[in-house]
Amino acid sequence: MVEGKQIRVYLVDGTPGGLLTAEIMNWTGHIIAAPRSDIASLLAREEVRRTGVYLLLGDDPESQAPSGKAVYVGEGDDIAVRLRQHARAEEVGGKDFWDRVVVLTSKDANVTKAHARYLEAKLIAAAATAKRATVMNGTAPSPIQLPEADRSDMEYYLSQVQIVLPVLGITEFRPTRVMNISKASSPSADPAGARTSPTFRFDIPRHGVSAVAQEVDGEFTVLQGSTARADWVGTHRHPGYQQQHIALLSDGTLLQEAGTLARFTQDVVFSSPSAAAAVVAGRSANGRTSWIDAATGTNFGDWQSRGISDQTSPDSPEVTQDVF
Repeated sequence: MVEGKQIRVYLVDGTPGGLLTAEIMNWTGHIIAAPRSDIASLLAREEVRRTGVYLLLGDDPESQAPSGKAVYVGEGDDIAVRLRQHARAEEVGGKDFWDRVVVLTSKDANVTKAHARYLEAKLIAAAATAKRATVMNGTAPSPIQLPEADRSDMEYYLSQVQIVLPVLGITEFRPTRVMNISKASSPSADPAGARTSPTFRFDIPRHGVSAVAQEVDGEFTVLQGSTARADWVGTHRHPGYQQQHIALLSDGTLLQEAGTLARFTQDVVFSSPSAAAAVVAGRSANGRTSWIDAATGTNFGDWQSRGISDQTSPDSPEVTQDVF
C-alpha cells in the first residue's frame, strides 16, 4: 500500500504568485521559492544564507525543448551571494532568462558544501535526462564521491525534492517514468511507485501509424519508438497542436523516415491525450476515444471513468425533469 505524503506550503505574503515555503512532514529539507520580482524579500530571509542548491527557472525562446523552458542549477555556501550575482543584468555577469528561483536547503543546516555539489550534479543530470527544458549550465559535473551514509542521505533528499517540486508546478526535473510494456499490468512492477496506466495504442493502419502511450503520475506520455504522420494534414482550427507537431519535428524528437512517417526518438509528455493523438495523427483527434487498451478494448476515456457506476444509487433521490 502506497503511503501518502503531507506537504506544507506556506504563502508568505498570502498570494499564490509570491514568495512561498514548502516542507514535507518529518523531512529535514526546506524549500523556498519566489518570483524574480520578489528577489529582495527572498534575500532578506535567513534560509538563503545557508549552504544549499538553487534553481533558476524561466523561458528560453531558442529552447530545443517543446516546452520552451530553461533551467539553471547552482550551489553555494551562501546562496544569497550567488543569487545577487545572477540578479544582475546579463551584460554585467548576471542571467536574464530566469523569472523564478527555488532554494533547496536544510532546516537543521546539515547540508555541507560536498552535499550541495552532489545535489547540484544530480539535479543537472535529472534535468538533462528529463528533456523538459534546456539546461543552461555550461558543464555537467559528475557527482562527487561521498561516504556511503551521506550518499544515502542525499539520495533520500533528492527523492523528496522530486515529490515537492511538481506540487509547486515545477516539472523540469520530473522523470518520464514509463514501465516496460510487458510489466504494465502489474502495479508492483514499478519500483518508483508511480501511478501507471495500462498501455494504450493509437493505430492508423492505412498510413502505417502505430503509437503506444501510458499515463504515468497523471501525465500522458507517448513512448519512444512510436510512429506518427510526418505531415500535418488537418485544418488550422487547433494551431497549438500543429505548432507542437512542427516543434517536435524541428528539434528531432520526431524523426522523419522514408515516406510519410516520423518516429518518436524519446518518450514525450503531452498536456493531454488529445494533444498526443493530434501529433500522432497529424490532425485534431479526440484522445479519450482514439487511445485503446489492446488487452481489453477499452478506450482511454472509459478507463479514466472506471469504477464509476452509471446506475443511480438506490439511496439517491429520483431525478425528475421539468417540462416547459
